Amino acid sequence: MKKKMLLTGFLASIMLVSCGSGNETVATNDKNVDTIKIQFVPSRDPGEIITATKPLEGLLKQELSKKGFEVDKIEVSVGTTYEAVGEALSAGSVDLGLIPGGTLVTYKDGAEVLLTATRNGVSVESEKAIDWNKNKPTTDVEEQVTFYRGLILAGPSKKGRELAKKVNAGEKLTWEDLNSAKWGVRGVTSSSGYIYPYIWLQDNYGKNITNLDSVVEQANYGAAFAALASDTVDVITIYADARKDYGKLWTSQFGRKEDIFSETNVIGVTDRIYNDTVSVSTNSETINSHKGLKEALADSFIEMAKTDEGKKVIKIYSHKGYKKAKMSDYDKEEQAQNVLKELKPRN
Repeated sequence: MKKKMLLTGFLASIMLVSCGSGNETVATNDKNVDTIKIQFVPSRDPGEIITATKPLEGLLKQELSKKGFEVDKIEVSVGTTYEAVGEALSAGSVDLGLIPGGTLVTYKDGAEVLLTATRNGVSVESEKAIDWNKNKPTTDVEEQVTFYRGLILAGPSKKGRELAKKVNAGEKLTWEDLNSAKWGVRGVTSSSGYIYPYIWLQDNYGKNITNLDSVVEQANYGAAFAALASDTVDVITIYADARKDYGKLWTSQFGRKEDIFSETNVIGVTDRIYNDTVSVSTNSETINSHKGLKEALADSFIEMAKTDEGKKVIKIYSHKGYKKAKMSDYDKEEQAQNVLKELKPRN
């Protein structure tokens, strides 16, 4: 009788373990997929995004078929907010999301990066400010890169030239040097115009933009260059190829007689700011139940983006193509999001 009771208890425990693990998805070699759900962030008008990305269904099916996966349906939608897309990925209610790095790191417990979008590279790629000044002017290059940098740029004012002279002589600027300048920065949500320069100051001087004595927020990059050109500010924070974009205005509208590259110098270079992502839900039953589907999706997006039709689809997000990525690429973005949380006003 005792043995029978032990056996019954043992069988019951097995049943409990089995029930407890019943929610785990078992990956199989099945390559027939019912539906793949893809969601975009609403960075533009949702109707415009849906129209532009309509060909994605057929293009992606075709590429996945080449890799052995036959997909019945691909559903494309646009989230109501960036956060809504992140939450959908975390919940597994969508399988794939095209999201920025900030959304990825916010929802990293339920999302994993597959790819990073590419953009045209810049002819200088260095963490050292002096390298940007020795190799002026910078130009676009054909090579596609997955990131860009922010620059701290000194202008033609007396203070701006003083800071640039020190940097170009190979000397390290002190906090006193930087604090003695008038800064023009973008709003607190701007990656290259505020957050990454904030981190650059934090990492190099143990202080940040809020500790500077003279800071003026600029409405846009054009306004920042206009302020720099008029000596209203000595230093501005920009994205790496901004001088190329505003070079003509520097002389035609901002009143300068010399070329923008000859009158400005880089005095600081931020960490790499990684581009938008194609990320997958780590809780997606569809992804987790088909071995190799995640890798096939990554390869399919890369191949699709090389076609004329694919380029038209991804143009809606200004993407040029895609390269495989890893979560560690976005470590600095996590720090950036923490900075943003600190800067948000508290009720």
